[in-house]
Amino acid sequence: MSANATITEPWTATLSQLDWSANHRVVWLALINIPLISVVLNVLWQLLPRPKSQPPIVWHWIPVFGSAASYGRDPVAFFRECREKYGNVFTFILLGRRVTVTLGPQGNDFVLGGKHTQLAAEPVYSPLTTPVFGKDVVYDCPNEKLMEQKKFVKVALTVEKFRAYVGMIEDEIKDYLNTDPNFGAYQTNDVNEWGSFPALKTFSEITILSASRTLQGQEIRAAITKDYAQTYSDLDHGFTPIHWMVPGLPLPSYRRRDAAHDRMSQFYQSILRHRREHPEEQQEDDVMNSLMKQRYRDGTALRDHEIAHIMIALLMAGQHTSSSSLAWVILHIAARPDIQDALYKEQVQHFGSPDGSLRDITYEEIRDLKVLDSVVRETLRLHPPIHSLMRKAMVDVPVPATLGTPGEDQVFVVRKGDIVLASPLISQVDPAVWEKASEWEPRRWDDEKGFAAQAHKEYYGGQKVDFGFGLVSKGTQSPYLPFGAGRHRCIGELFAYLQISTIIIALVRRLEFRFEGEFPQPDYSSMMVSPLPCNIHYRRRQID
Repeated sequence: MSANATITEPWTATLSQLDWSANHRVVWLALINIPLISVVLNVLWQLLPRPKSQPPIVWHWIPVFGSAASYGRDPVAFFRECREKYGNVFTFILLGRRVTVTLGPQGNDFVLGGKHTQLAAEPVYSPLTTPVFGKDVVYDCPNEKLMEQKKFVKVALTVEKFRAYVGMIEDEIKDYLNTDPNFGAYQTNDVNEWGSFPALKTFSEITILSASRTLQGQEIRAAITKDYAQTYSDLDHGFTPIHWMVPGLPLPSYRRRDAAHDRMSQFYQSILRHRREHPEEQQEDDVMNSLMKQRYRDGTALRDHEIAHIMIALLMAGQHTSSSSLAWVILHIAARPDIQDALYKEQVQHFGSPDGSLRDITYEEIRDLKVLDSVVRETLRLHPPIHSLMRKAMVDVPVPATLGTPGEDQVFVVRKGDIVLASPLISQVDPAVWEKASEWEPRRWDDEKGFAAQAHKEYYGGQKVDFGFGLVSKGTQSPYLPFGAGRHRCIGELFAYLQISTIIIALVRRLEFRFEGEFPQPDYSSMMVSPLPCNIHYRRRQID
């Protein structure tokens, strides 16, 4: 008796006893048997011998769906389990896509340090970013053009600009604390009254307001009001795994995302038109004004929709990472009174005045704050905003034998069309190299000769490469990659550090934090890893 007969005959007998027409029975038999047969065929396919050049495939029962559930639920646990079974190189099925994972510092270097003609980011991320950012920018253009666009944006990321940004961010925090309803306890000027605020919502708003004021200028910041809150939220909700994996679905969230993009694009283009039509008006020296003057290498000026879409990308791209990092920082210091106290004492030591007040900080002074620096570094180590970085193989790409090999004188090969994936997070929480790897312990960075400090030095020092937007440290083999590496390394990492640090300083000076309950776990359901929704308690430090 065949296996299929064994499975289907009981169902056939049961259905035959029901008073259904023959057509109904055929439909039900098909609905029951086809999935079962597909599972059986999928299992048999995995048992068949395959070329040794192919990395081992992670066992899965359901065809097409593959390991999507295990990966999506907890990618860290999934990668660790697969590493124990298959080593540093393995392939898993993700909604019909073959994804080859290469773990560890060498695996990061293979993916992030690969030639873009062999391993390209654009085919992977364009379905996600293009509907949000817009056409002809970021991943919806050739890589060479993207490198030029990144160079254009760097005009807003100079030391001179950073010096001015510190005060702007400080002013945004003051205004937010004095006006947001969640900080009513602060506004009462009572140091004994405790209040609470939602971590994710609060830091999302703070980062978008401070980023728009600094990176985009006063004119645009003035327009980013509550009227645009829902527009931004609709656009932001287009940054989810389902929008990436299954583009173009006829669902409300897709329609709202597209409508929000159109509104934001027209908003920026209307400002552009006004500036072009009224050149006599005094214009702020902001990013938009700079982009209006830029030219590509072939002499072509940026079109209005390109400028508008770069402005959207500039506003959106860093907001997720900074807001997530800030939420984790404040949660951790709320749960660690000793670190919170050290942060505040550092402020008093460096900026305290005889009357008990704290003077304003400058950009250059931020790097002198060792406790703050350790807190930011440690948070980015344990909670990098992105757990997986992917590229598409444009050709067959051999995997270095030092990373993984099927046997002597043989190498694994990533096939053309497959996805390759690196996970810097796995390297950053690897217990084989990091002491107490899963614990948030900023003091690990105090030892200048320790492993953490050396990993930081390797990331920011070493070989410098110009991918078309200025020299950056390659840093792809460091076990610490908080802002990615290679040609797609985050162009805004210095701004992110400045923004996060300045916001922490502004908050710690004014507020004392407390967290109650079980510490929140990472939420892997979104593209950026944030803590699960939670509230943080606070009270005012001093009376005005």
